[in-house]
Amino acid sequence: MKVDAGLMGGLAEVPERIRELEAAGYDGAITAETAHDPFFPLLLAAEHSRSIELVTSIAVAFARSPMNLAHIGHDLNAYSKGRFVLGLGSQIQPHITKRFSMPWSHPAARMRELILAMRAIWDCWYARKKLEFRGEFYTHTLMTPMFTPTDTSYGPPKVFLAAVGPLMTEVAGEVADGVICHAFTTEKYMREVTLPALERGLAKSGRSRKDFQVSFPGFVVTGETEKAWSDSRRGVCKQIAFYGSTPAYRPVLEMHGWGGLQTELNALSKQGQWDKMGELVDDKILEQFAVVASPDEVIPKFKARFADVVDRTTLGFAPGSKTSARELIARLHA
Repeated sequence: MKVDAGLMGGLAEVPERIRELEAAGYDGAITAETAHDPFFPLLLAAEHSRSIELVTSIAVAFARSPMNLAHIGHDLNAYSKGRFVLGLGSQIQPHITKRFSMPWSHPAARMRELILAMRAIWDCWYARKKLEFRGEFYTHTLMTPMFTPTDTSYGPPKVFLAAVGPLMTEVAGEVADGVICHAFTTEKYMREVTLPALERGLAKSGRSRKDFQVSFPGFVVTGETEKAWSDSRRGVCKQIAFYGSTPAYRPVLEMHGWGGLQTELNALSKQGQWDKMGELVDDKILEQFAVVASPDEVIPKFKARFADVVDRTTLGFAPGSKTSARELIARLHA
């Protein structure tokens, strides 16, 4: 199992941080499109590292065009000598239309077409195929030598797709190289919804599971002290409640008979009752969404649940853990 770690924060800290992650033995460094651009840190990271993979987890796909993403993906993969992974996600409609002022419709179908359009552009650059992509949402039919990259020896980057629902998960299996499962995923949901949807998508593309990676971050509640444990539990409960308030994630709760909780959490979120939302996540719910264990038992418990289905993780641990990152990574690699 590969192990990734976050590369968050300001650009000035990136060179030192990426060197630390690579020295510790992490397989990948990830960025997310939250308060900062997800691509700029990875450009710096590529300059100050040699072997660690550089992953967006995620960049918002619908905020950009396939051509824009094709250029970014090419440039980062060429500069990092083949170490870039373009992790994409759809976000939700209010963010796309109100924050990015971009169109929203049929997210799974649009995402499928966006990735296929991007691959058609790369085929034009790397395989010298004529660019002739005509779809429902995107059309790309013009490419001249001036706009064609020449540093093509490393080819296109891998493409991962974030997915929760079965439709987007099936798209990931069909057109992507990996899926980024949301932390708001239980073992039951992964085995009964996510994996079957992936298999349907892989069957469409004529590939098998061995050609594909499943990335899953996972929630962890742990701590070396009572205070650390309490702080960890409170933070994870608030995260679960925040995600649970989103209507798109309701099916995960419904699988366990907790659909009504989503309605309650959504109402509280509109009132700004974030602390109260976290209090609604009881121990039974917490155990389904998180690995709740002492520091020594986190990895065995996580692997018991997911070792046969997860290929890479960003599993977190309590601050101040007495076990070194290198030892924790070695345990997950084993």
